[in-house]
Amino acid sequence: MRFTKMEGLGNDYIYVNCLREAPEDLPALARRLSDRHFGVGADGLICIKPGRSGDFTMEMYNADGSRGSMCGNGIRCVGKYVYDKGLTRKTCLTIDTDAGARFLELHVRGGVVQAVTVDMGKAGLLPAMELEAGGEQVTLHPVWMGNPHGVIFCEEPESVKLERLGPLLENHPAVGERINVEFAACPDEKNLFLRVWERGSGITLACGTGACAAFAAGRKEGRCAARVLAHLPGGTLILEQRGEQVYMTGPARLVFEGELPQKEGG
Repeated sequence: MRFTKMEGLGNDYIYVNCLREAPEDLPALARRLSDRHFGVGADGLICIKPGRSGDFTMEMYNADGSRGSMCGNGIRCVGKYVYDKGLTRKTCLTIDTDAGARFLELHVRGGVVQAVTVDMGKAGLLPAMELEAGGEQVTLHPVWMGNPHGVIFCEEPESVKLERLGPLLENHPAVGERINVEFAACPDEKNLFLRVWERGSGITLACGTGACAAFAAGRKEGRCAARVLAHLPGGTLILEQRGEQVYMTGPARLVFEGELPQKEGG
């Protein structure tokens, strides 16, 4: 099986071209390949399939094998994959996801995609919740960005014990389904700093939907301007509010390509 490893701000995924046929048992494959010691190493697996109504379909699995509905960094890499490999010559694409269609503008330089702008859709904002986790009281802002998020504003995201609070909040009984968790700070209205606990993958260097969720919550709270730089451990995204839509622009990069059997001992 051929695979391509790609990353957006260090949020890395293994990409498989499934336009003709898909490997068997994709959840197990995601667990096997995502292991950073005994596999390729990644935050998950993304399969590129024929479009349902758009140009292509993105089907994603987290590192633990659970199905994901949307990934902002991952979908930018999908755009780069299909263009750089000659599967399309279009620079404006529609990618179908489990969260609905997303629209991409590819920024091409020297014949390859360097960055991608994604229409991430309209943020679904719910009332804030007061929660207790690990002996700490937090104010969590639920946001839907094609997947569920909980944004917590704080002074210094880098000082948060994310490895302890992340799983507690991800599975908190008050929030219902498992959520992605963002600790965010807005030192001024044009800059947003955050760290993310991604459900099914743990601490990641970046999360596109998480950055958009924090931006949307920041807009609601009057913390963010209509255009901000979102700073994550893996790098920086440009986030914009255009009408009711949230737009995200960021890089996409090929790491390496390889080939391996689908099963142990194959």
